[in-house]
Amino acid sequence: MHASQIDLVAFGPEHLEGAVALSRQAGWPHRPEDWQTALAVSRGIAAVTDERHVVGTALVTPYGTDCATINMVIVDEVARGRGLGRRLMQAALDIAGERRLRLVATADGLPLYEKLGFQPVGTILQYQGKIPALAAPSGIEHACDADFEAVIALDRAAFGADRQALLKHIAEAGQFAVLRRAGRVEGFAALRAFGRGDVIGPVVAENWQDACSLISFFIRSRPGAFLRIDTTADTQLAPWLESLGFAHVGGGIAMRTRGAEAPARPHYKIYALANQAFG
Repeated sequence: MHASQIDLVAFGPEHLEGAVALSRQAGWPHRPEDWQTALAVSRGIAAVTDERHVVGTALVTPYGTDCATINMVIVDEVARGRGLGRRLMQAALDIAGERRLRLVATADGLPLYEKLGFQPVGTILQYQGKIPALAAPSGIEHACDADFEAVIALDRAAFGADRQALLKHIAEAGQFAVLRRAGRVEGFAALRAFGRGDVIGPVVAENWQDACSLISFFIRSRPGAFLRIDTTADTQLAPWLESLGFAHVGGGIAMRTRGAEAPARPHYKIYALANQAFG
């Protein structure tokens, strides 16, 4: 197979089956439904052969006009070493335009991303496991429709960009819980089906104790179920998650383009990602 035999086309529903096969080859847990979610909130590129076989993917998930994540960058093992990864990334950069960009890199992808102007800013830690029921945390309850504007505002404050479209999609597919004090929403968490079970995230709170309470609410609701949490090394959650029985099973390197830094000392912090693709 030669690089000239591979075309880059707009990613569409017709490419989902091939994309699922690629993610399985890479050892990722994504189901067809997870790819459909990613496509619903993103624009993307598929690399296809003359036989219309999908040998590469890259998605761009925009958050308003200011920020986006680049994700689901995969190249088929048989097509590697021919510059296809760079072609996919360049196409993704073209889609993103002038937006500030974020992504989570593997060690293998790090050199390419650095050449394209991305800088490491932190470490992502992936935890998963089946946890017994926990005691009910105080002050946490299921979110109602009236809470959603507050959830959007807290997420914007913590993430530094408007992820309203993503949060609405998560709300349709899963559920939210909120931490309420004196009638105000002071933190939130989401739970939805993903991969081998459920993912808890995003989780936004003022401090790690509140984040633990929000996460505990959903662990209690799913005793013994397979759960996944993607956090960052600076959240202080790792020792607590391990004490509950979660296993550290990998992660990645958080990267951003210049100028994509979060606001200095944000009042709220993201303690768990929606997943590594969405931040």
